[in-house]
This record gives sequence, structure tokens and C-alpha cells, in this order.
Amino acid sequence: MRKLFVRDKHFYKIVLMLAIPVVLQNMITIAVNLLDTIMLGNYGEIQLSGASLANEMINLYQILCMGIGGGAAVLTAQYWGAGDGLALRKVVSIMVRISMSIALLFSVAALTIPHTLMYIYTNDPAIVAKGAIYFRISAVSFLFMGLSQTLTIVLRSVRLVKVPLYTSFITFAMNLFLNWVLIFGKLGAPEMQIAGAALATTIARLFEMLIISIYTFVVDKRIGLRVKDLFTRCGDYLYNYLHYSVPVIISDFLLGMGNTVSSIIMGHLGASFVAANAIVSQVARLSTVMNQGIGNAGSILTGNTLGENKPEKAYAQGVTFFMLSLVTGIAAGVFLLVVCPLIISSYNITEETRMVAYSLMYAISIMVIFQSTQSMLTKGVLRGGGDTRFLMVADIVFMWLASLPLGYLAGFIWHLSPFWIYLLLKVDYLMKTVLCLYRLRSRKWIRIVHSPTPLASPADTL
Repeated sequence: MRKLFVRDKHFYKIVLMLAIPVVLQNMITIAVNLLDTIMLGNYGEIQLSGASLANEMINLYQILCMGIGGGAAVLTAQYWGAGDGLALRKVVSIMVRISMSIALLFSVAALTIPHTLMYIYTNDPAIVAKGAIYFRISAVSFLFMGLSQTLTIVLRSVRLVKVPLYTSFITFAMNLFLNWVLIFGKLGAPEMQIAGAALATTIARLFEMLIISIYTFVVDKRIGLRVKDLFTRCGDYLYNYLHYSVPVIISDFLLGMGNTVSSIIMGHLGASFVAANAIVSQVARLSTVMNQGIGNAGSILTGNTLGENKPEKAYAQGVTFFMLSLVTGIAAGVFLLVVCPLIISSYNITEETRMVAYSLMYAISIMVIFQSTQSMLTKGVLRGGGDTRFLMVADIVFMWLASLPLGYLAGFIWHLSPFWIYLLLKVDYLMKTVLCLYRLRSRKWIRIVHSPTPLASPADTL
């Protein structure tokens, strides 16, 4: 047991200090999505499914933001641990430029071809029509999310976790109030239903972006980033950023695309399957928030420790983080079995949808254990150690060559029950847990990043 858990009280205090704000922030985010589905559930399964599938594309973009910000955080965590503020600011500047460029592409697509995007997920015209409404109204929010989410990840990488948490409290309260007003038509406002949900979320994301940006560019002194830094020359750090970030971006994007394909498979299994998954998946996300917080702490502390040039200490902490993820994964499974029936009973849904929801609940309560362990390794310790290319290969191979083909066969060829369809769609969690645990023990994931020697080259004009 001594080898499995670090015997250092200060270590666990730092883990809690980093994890709890992230846990609370994620709970707030999930609560907003859960309230959206509950409120829209009052108008039937079509609007619920339309918003759910539209949010799959938005979730894809959020995952891409996590890749862009997470790739930068691999470097910023180590540069902060090494006390290299100039390197840190240049990496953030590159990150912001990339995230804003991609955000613009998503916004234009959501505004101009919303029906086309919805037909990717489902062939039900009624669901497509409702989802297109959600897309058009929320199109501009991609720009807001692109800046706020990537900056939030960087702030966390230097242990600034309270401001994103406070921001989430503010935007949660705003989103909740605006949902109530705009969805149901309260206080003299029109009853906008799904359009109201989209508008409320967009307004809340605007305020989130403003708060995070003002703090980062005006108030914060730890990073010392200012708007003028976004236009500075950073070509000497471009190689480091691309070397560590591109595998993260590719990995997270292809994972997001994999989740999209998974949603497409579910979307073509019928409205009952889509609605049931929309209900249960929100509870599943709520059950994993503790592991997400500890995983975030794992990535940050691993990077900080390696920045201090202490690889053996980083390895010992990595083993402890894996054990913590195993414990939280089991707890998440139990939580699902206790809470999910209460949530399912609160929805106005058909009996068929209710039975599918229960089947998915049992499947998720099993796979959430492996979801927690693989997430800790792939998004926490190994990523924080800079092992991004290995993780890119692992993510791509297991999802695209195992989970998605098996999920498709289970749903459309073998016609298995929802329980087995979900298990096979997520079997990559189990596979990645085994492979990445072996990688953890090998220590090959430990990579200490050094600042480059400034280059007098055309790349400096970036």
C-alpha cells in the first residue's frame, strides 16, 4: 500500500486545492445541461432530442477546445514550475490565435448550414428542425467558448482555480434564470421553448468569456498576460507548442468525432434511444466530476513536478493518482445506481424510453469505472508528463478500430439490446486502461520540456 499511495499530507492538500474547484465548476456546468433537458422535457421528446443532438456538435467543439488548451497546458504547467514566465506567455498567445480561428469556422457552419449538421446525427425531420433552431441562435457562442475555455485550462495549469469557479457560479445562476424566463415565457417574455434554451446559454457564455478575459488580461499577475502579448512574436516557441499540442488536439478532436459517430449510431436507433441517452448521460457526467477534478490535479501536478526536474517524484504521484481514479470510478458506479432512477422518474417520457434509460444506466454504471481510470491516465498523468504522441495513437486505435465498429454491429447488424450496444460503444475505456497502466509503470511517459533557444528565423514573425 505504501507504494500505491504517496505518504505526504501536503500532496493531498494540493490535490484537494486543485480538484475541488474543478469538481464544483463541472457540477455547475452539468447542472445547467441537466436543467435544460428537464425544462425542455416538458415539451416532449422532439425538443429534448433536438437540443441534445445539437449539443453533440457543441460538445465536439468543447472537446477540441480542451485539446487546444490541454496541449498548451502541458507546456505552461512545466514552464510555470520552472519559473519561465516569458515562455508561458508566448505559448498562451499561440493557443489563443489557434482557438479563435477554429471558433470562427464552427460559428459560420452553425449559422449557415444548421440543417445539414443536424442530418449528420438523425434523419428525423422534426428533430432536425428543432436542432437547427438551437444551432442558429447559439452560433456566436463558439467564439465565446473558444476564448473562455482555453484560458480557463491555462489558469488551472498555474494553479489559479478559484476565478473559473466563481465565474461558473455567476453564469450558472444567470443561465438558470434566463432558462426559466425564456423557455417558459415568464416575466412577460415570449415562450421560446428550445430557442429560449439556446439564447439563455449563449448569453451566459458571453458573460463567462468577459469575466475570464478581463481577469486574465487585466487583473492577473501570476501569468502576466496582456492583450498586447497576443500580437508578440512567438515563432521560437511554435515548435514546442506543435510538438506537444498537435497530438493532443488530434487526439481530443478524433475522440470528439468518435463521440459524434457514437451519437450518430444512437441517433439512428430512434427517438427513444436518443432521449434516454440524453437523460442518463447527464447523470453519468455528474457521477464522474470528482475524478475529472482529480485528473486535472494529476495533469497539473505532474507538469509542475517535472518542471522542477523531479521525475521519480512525478512517477510516485502518478501511481497514487491511478489508485484514486479507481476508487472514484467505483463510487461513481454506485452513485449512478442510486440516483439515476430518481432522475428518470422525473421526466415526462414514454414507457419505451424509460426502459431504454434503465438499460443504459446499468451499462454506464459498469463502464464508468474504466472511464475514470483511463481518463486519469490519458488526460491526467501521462498527458501532464508530455507523452502526447503515444496517447494520440492509443485514443485513435481503440475508439476507431474497436468501439465504433463493434457499436455499429451491435446496433444495426446484431440488433442487441441497448445495454450491450452501449458497452461495446465504450469498450475502448477498458482497453486504454490496460495499455496506459502498462505505460505508466514503464516510465517512458516522463518527458521534461526545456525552453528553446530563441531562433532568428522567419518563424519569429508569427
